[in-house]
Amino acid sequence: MLKALDLARQIEAGELTPATVIERCAEAISAREAAIGAFVIVDLDGARKAASDPGLAGRPLRGLAVGVKDIFDTVDLPTEYGSPIYAGNRPASDAAVVSQIRRAGGLMLGKTVTTEFAYQHPGKTRNPHNPDHTPGGSSSGSAAGVAAGMMPIAIGSQTGGSVIRPAAYCGVAGFKPSYKLLPTIGMKCFSWHLDTVGVFAAGVADVAFATAAITGRDLRVDRGAPAAPRIGLARTHVWTETSAAMRDAVETAARAATAGGAKLEDVVLPPIFEDAYRAHATIQEYEVYRALAFEYDRFGAKLSKPLRELLDAAAAVTPEAYDAARRITRRARQALADVMTDVDVLLTPSAPGAAPAGLGSTGSPTFNRLWTLMGTPCVNVPGLIDAGGLPLGVQIVGRFGRDRNALEAALFLEEAIARRPS
Repeated sequence: MLKALDLARQIEAGELTPATVIERCAEAISAREAAIGAFVIVDLDGARKAASDPGLAGRPLRGLAVGVKDIFDTVDLPTEYGSPIYAGNRPASDAAVVSQIRRAGGLMLGKTVTTEFAYQHPGKTRNPHNPDHTPGGSSSGSAAGVAAGMMPIAIGSQTGGSVIRPAAYCGVAGFKPSYKLLPTIGMKCFSWHLDTVGVFAAGVADVAFATAAITGRDLRVDRGAPAAPRIGLARTHVWTETSAAMRDAVETAARAATAGGAKLEDVVLPPIFEDAYRAHATIQEYEVYRALAFEYDRFGAKLSKPLRELLDAAAAVTPEAYDAARRITRRARQALADVMTDVDVLLTPSAPGAAPAGLGSTGSPTFNRLWTLMGTPCVNVPGLIDAGGLPLGVQIVGRFGRDRNALEAALFLEEAIARRPS
């Protein structure tokens, strides 16, 4: 993989140029894209031209290549949202986060594959660790492209589990920031109270660097040794849905953290979180029925069967049920603040297990929905694998608005996992 932080430091020191990094990306794309299918469209010529700007080395992203999920509008590349309805669609402007990337000195490498409207219908992307297994979704191409070394940074989005889960399946760091930390303007909406822009990179320090550069916030965690956090092990009410390998991965991560000096305790979530887990579906369905009203009403025959069925069922969600789900969400967020009084972060699975075999499904967001609803920062921490060589991701969940603390705890855990006896 291409490590964004290392590359940025070399560019800053004059040891490397953005143009050289683009050629490394081009080599990886030439070698692996046919098998992995991470991109809808690659714009190497555009990236090469942009890389000639002599001022890039002094800008926050240092001229590094960025892949952008194809639900974000781009003025110079088609944006099709993973749907035949929008084949050849050319937006009149960039999404806000794309403009932020350009301002920060990031180079647009291309548009990465998304599932249809960032829901469940898979695209063409395969898992770089085993092409017979799903890369996860909906940010399939972003996670797989980073894992395959095609780019150092990629942008995705999460409404259920679409950043953390593919990051876990592909063995990269994925960061879902606090809700609204990154703007969703110009991103195809699915659920306006849930949609969150996320970032992929090789490791935790890389994803923290990239997010800091894009936002201008103090989120970097590479300038000193991370402090030992207080970690709450939250198995949640769906713990039994994990595989044996995932349960072992979480326990392994917990032992590694403790050996590194972290304080760890079991955390029991009150019953309101089971209600909140169910509330996620109510909120998502109510909002998507309205967010995709144009497509459903005018082009229903061009929607995939899973999305049509979702929208058919969503029509029955009443405003009263939606308002009740919103009230449950508010109470759960208050309860979460109480739960985390004595811990800095929570440790949970990123997914039920390793990437499932087959390409007909992108896997289950069982261990992501609740935290997306809570709006909290979440980080997939890579570094563990199952007996078959597939990555197993564990998830750090932070307090709302404490994104840097969550990233620092995730870096601590990543380093502790790497140090554990083999």
